Amino acid sequence: MTIQKLIAIIAPSFILLGAMLAPAEATTLKPIGTYSTGLFEQGGAEIPAYDPVSQRLFVVNGGTSSIDVISISDPTKPSFLFNIGIQDYGRGVNSVAFKNGLLAAAIEDFTPQNPGKAVFFDVNGNLINSVNVGALPDMLTFTPDGKRVLVANEGEPNTNYTVDPEGSVSIINIADFSVIHAGFSQFNSQIDQLRAGGVRIFGPNATVAQDLEPEYITVSPDSTKAWISLQENNAIATLDLITNEITNINPLGFKDHSLPGNGFDASDRDNAINISNWPVLGMYQPDGIASYTVNGKTYIVTANEGDARDYAGFSEVVRLGSNQYLLDPTVFPNASVLKNTANLGRLNVTRTLGDENKNGSFEKIYSYGARSFSIWESDQTTGKLKLVFDSGDQFEQIIAQRLPAFFNSNNTENSFDTRSDDKGPEPEDVKIAKINGRFYAFVGLERVGGVMVYDITNPAKPVFVDYANNRDFTVPLQNPGGKTNPLAGDLGPEGLLFISAADSPNQKPLLITANEISGTTTIYSLDIETVPEPGTMLALGAVVSTTILRVKRKR
Repeated sequence: MTIQKLIAIIAPSFILLGAMLAPAEATTLKPIGTYSTGLFEQGGAEIPAYDPVSQRLFVVNGGTSSIDVISISDPTKPSFLFNIGIQDYGRGVNSVAFKNGLLAAAIEDFTPQNPGKAVFFDVNGNLINSVNVGALPDMLTFTPDGKRVLVANEGEPNTNYTVDPEGSVSIINIADFSVIHAGFSQFNSQIDQLRAGGVRIFGPNATVAQDLEPEYITVSPDSTKAWISLQENNAIATLDLITNEITNINPLGFKDHSLPGNGFDASDRDNAINISNWPVLGMYQPDGIASYTVNGKTYIVTANEGDARDYAGFSEVVRLGSNQYLLDPTVFPNASVLKNTANLGRLNVTRTLGDENKNGSFEKIYSYGARSFSIWESDQTTGKLKLVFDSGDQFEQIIAQRLPAFFNSNNTENSFDTRSDDKGPEPEDVKIAKINGRFYAFVGLERVGGVMVYDITNPAKPVFVDYANNRDFTVPLQNPGGKTNPLAGDLGPEGLLFISAADSPNQKPLLITANEISGTTTIYSLDIETVPEPGTMLALGAVVSTTILRVKRKR
């Protein structure tokens, strides 16, 4: 073999290897400890918060309507200490957050359409204060400077849709526990423009303020701005924390599932993994959101779960194969093929979008969620959001490779392909961590379970790092007595929490998952392994090639 041929063989190999390599540090999630309530399918562990001083977790327990306090001073052996009852304040606790010795809890009223409360406790569960907030406080968070708590008041209607309270964000000043309510009534007169721009406002006879349902909040590092996911509305609102007013409602648009890389499995009746492109537009509809700043620009990261309004008094959901859902024969000449249960017939879609000419048949098909995570750039001047990355069909592709026998399984049973007709793996929550100068996103998958890890240091080009799922699909999920089988692993991750090495009890970065179906709280260690940069391998290839050439010249 000639030297030239040898170089021709080696050089492309180094280039390919360099392209495939992970970033400078590869992060692997490893479960090291679990606390179990034993409560199966009762919301036994939902949202976690952490105090680095006492090394305690505070975990929402929906099964007992309380907050479980768990010591993780030894993260391999988490131990239950006590719980904090909330029955004196409302029906249930939906969210917790902790900062500077103060535990904040979002508690809904016994009548969820009435104003709820944000209740504050010390580290030992002693009451500090209680303040009234909006209807159905679903999530709360401290601002990074610790001076305020922001509460997302979802304002969901009652079952009959006869009472629909306004959504809002409550801004609580920790210094004196005074409250400012930032609402959406100033947008009521803009309902037509908002709809035309892509914001979903579709509740029966609802105003803009009634229809918008704040789900989740993330705050800028300087505590001057917040973003609020409006899940059902497929939008994100911007809150100015200087003026304490909502300034923007940003429609997120739709994901074109007909494009390469945007496929999904649409059927639970085809007995196969079938990640394909379809003429469907996915509504992003994020649940959990997070934010970070790179090179002076702020980016919003969204877990695109999807959610439908499905009430006794009003429901938007319909199967595409239903006789009540007519496809326009001009746009869809293959309608009968699409409506086959092995294709799109089983897919849950909305009847509120897609009938462009209002003639009773649908020219466009809209489904719930994007089965992905996305990164959006926030324009500092206009406040608008621009999509810079979406993970496409990567989640389902990775699950198909790692768990082919349990692809798109549900979280209440060990099954195959049972969630493909709905929202697939359902990305529920996302948290961002900065480790050794690099940014990582952790995305929890509510149905099949587990956490996806991506390096998002470059917002436009995230890199898949790991998928960790400690679920054992080969064992029963419950013991004979109805308790969670401890061998089953985690089911239904609802809330995630990152603990930095500086705050960690073992001086290593940790990720906490609270899992509502299994009622377990699990501590993961983040093992970071330094690997060569792609450029390093390319340089190595160049050195080898140059060395070979020098040898040839000496000959």
